[in-house]
Amino acid sequence: MATNTLRLFFLGDGVQVTRPIVWIIGFFAFLNVYSVQAVLPMVMDDFHATALQAGLTVGATVLAVGLVSPFMGMLSDALGRKGVICTSLFALTVPTALIPLSHDLNMLIALRFLQGLAVPGIVVVLIAYLSEESRAGNLARMTSTYVGGTVMGGFCGRFITGHLGHLMGWRGAFVTLAVMNLAGAVLVWWALPASRHFVANRNFSGVLQTLLRHLRNQRLMAACAVGFCVLFSLVGTFTYVNLHLAQAPFNLTAAGLANVFTVYLVGVFVTPLAGRHIDQLGFMKSMLGALSISAAGLALTLAPSLWLVVTGLAVCSTGVFLCQSATISSIARNVNEGRSLATGIYYMSYYCGGAVGTWAAGLAYEGWGWDGSVVTIALAQMLAAALVAAVWMRPPPAN
Repeated sequence: MATNTLRLFFLGDGVQVTRPIVWIIGFFAFLNVYSVQAVLPMVMDDFHATALQAGLTVGATVLAVGLVSPFMGMLSDALGRKGVICTSLFALTVPTALIPLSHDLNMLIALRFLQGLAVPGIVVVLIAYLSEESRAGNLARMTSTYVGGTVMGGFCGRFITGHLGHLMGWRGAFVTLAVMNLAGAVLVWWALPASRHFVANRNFSGVLQTLLRHLRNQRLMAACAVGFCVLFSLVGTFTYVNLHLAQAPFNLTAAGLANVFTVYLVGVFVTPLAGRHIDQLGFMKSMLGALSISAAGLALTLAPSLWLVVTGLAVCSTGVFLCQSATISSIARNVNEGRSLATGIYYMSYYCGGAVGTWAAGLAYEGWGWDGSVVTIALAQMLAAALVAAVWMRPPPAN
């Protein structure tokens, strides 16, 4: 009896997707995206790269995710949900397995870009799948569970890569990630139920009309702009704080940098618990509160104490995860047509923000050190808060 109960909890009845499977999909989608951050100083030494050049190994992946996301939404609307999700998980394994063979920085950047091309088929399509398949009143919890999985995946990618990189070099660490990716793809292919409520839309002229309506939707566009600022903050912070902590007075090794990413575990616990409160507070209050939390944590990272920096990163990242959860829930709730396309547009803006954050915070780091990166990231958070206040203080347009 206990075995059957556990099986139903984790794998479900084959009809309704379970929260553990949603969490696992989010985990494997983001296991790879930021994994190189923990070994960035090692990559710099190996290829004799500057901070900005090494940062491109992060920016290339998030840029690829952003560029492909809208098109993956259209493809999913035509072909279905489960097939695209599972194919993308298997495709993610290939460039990950080739990364250890990189002979120069350009090859590593290209393979990281290919990793990013596979991610939208997971993250964009899953949100559309949840919007269609979740039981009434359960969507916010499902999306929060998904975000919790992405947070844990982002943490484990950095943590595993950092510690294994310390033991066997960064190339050996990526071999381990490739094996994990393959195992995750097999598990999701076996356990994810097929869609029951999906209706194919192969009318591409109709898709273009839906796209135009989305582009005229002020709240959707504002949510996309906020998403741009949110990932700008997260990627800019966790890419260059590693270089900051690898230098005096901290002098952390790759394993030490990996341990710093345990701050992500705060978001793992906080974000799912916050799902019910996001609906109660509303998007504007949730977003402004989360941005304030994130900005306060960012300011703490300027302290010369390692413990204060780590505390600041925990607070900053938790605020960012709450922002992401609130924004995804808002889009899922307020978009009634072309959900996959709307999610694709959001992720295009979101991940392009991460790519721009890598570039802008990197330029600031090379010019003014970590202080310059913090100021640049804080300006992006202020812009997000201004957008939220400007758009959501106005009443929604009539249908």
